[in-house]
Amino acid sequence: MTKKQADKSLVFPASTINAFDRSKILGVRAGTTHRFTGVWVVVVEGRVFVRSWDDKPAGWFRAFRSEPEGTVQLGQQEIAVRGIVPRGDRIRHAVTAAYGEKYNTKASQKWVKGFAAVSRLLTTLELVPR
Repeated sequence: MTKKQADKSLVFPASTINAFDRSKILGVRAGTTHRFTGVWVVVVEGRVFVRSWDDKPAGWFRAFRSEPEGTVQLGQQEIAVRGIVPRGDRIRHAVTAAYGEKYNTKASQKWVKGFAAVSRLLTTLELVPR
C-alpha cells in the first residue's frame, strides 16, 4: 500500500463527515467491552475529533489509548473506528475553537471553556475509519 492509499484509508466519506458535523452527541466505545459513552464531536479540516472531559483510568479516552479500535454510534449507524491521539498543538487548539463555534448556546459555554483547559487539550482524540 502506498502512502497516498494509506492516507485515503484514514478519511471518512464526505457524507459521513457531514453527518458527524451535524451531530451534537456521538456514542463512542473503545474495543468491544467498554460501554458507549455520549461525547461532543467536531469536524476540523475534514477530520473528526472528540475530547474527554475527565481522564479517568476507566474512562473511554484511556480505553481508546490502550485499545485504539472501537465503534461510534452516529444516528442509527454504528461505524468501526480507530482512535488516534493528535500530536500537534495547532490541531488541538483548532478543535477547541471548533467546539466554541458548534456548541455556542449559553448553557454550553461552561463546557466549551472547560475544554480549553490544558489537561483536557491532551484528551483530544481523532477518529478515523478502520
